[in-house]
Amino acid sequence: MTYTPVKLTFAQYLEYDDGTDNRYELFDGELIPMPPESGVNGWITLWLRDKLVQLMKPQLIRVNVVELQVSGNPQNRYPDLVVLKEEHLTQIEKRQTITLDMAPPQLVVEVVSPYRSKKDENYQRDYIDKVHQYQERGIPEYWIVDPQAQVVIVLLLVGGSYQATKFFGNQRIVSQIFPEVDLTAAQVLEAK
Repeated sequence: MTYTPVKLTFAQYLEYDDGTDNRYELFDGELIPMPPESGVNGWITLWLRDKLVQLMKPQLIRVNVVELQVSGNPQNRYPDLVVLKEEHLTQIEKRQTITLDMAPPQLVVEVVSPYRSKKDENYQRDYIDKVHQYQERGIPEYWIVDPQAQVVIVLLLVGGSYQATKFFGNQRIVSQIFPEVDLTAAQVLEAK
């Protein structure tokens, strides 16, 4: 006898609870467990959160907990850092998921996990797959923080497409969404 896993719809997935704190991406209706973040990625994300809370309401900034419903596969993403809109605070009280019928967040940040080449899954996920999904989702600004390449890339949504600007070393990061951000690429990459 063979076992055929049940394919979940996104609505069924939202109701799913296996009694653990595990996080999953829904890919073609199947649950794919998410691995834990690396220490470097976690530290950079927390450091960046600490800097951003000085500029806005702290409850608008979430680290590794807000899930975004997106088009394509997987159908959901867990960005390393999300800056919510005020309206999200009440919408995600029950479950920290921003669904397609809700406004997109103001900003998402992904810290790229180590990769061997541009064909590596970690590179493809953050530089290719998420760019398309976040762009289609209408997220105004997406930051890619890549400790390996020593670059912070700010992707700004202009006319429905992302325009990328790369920041290296002591270049000050320019954010259209948060112009008051006063950080250099080196500060973010070194998280100090």
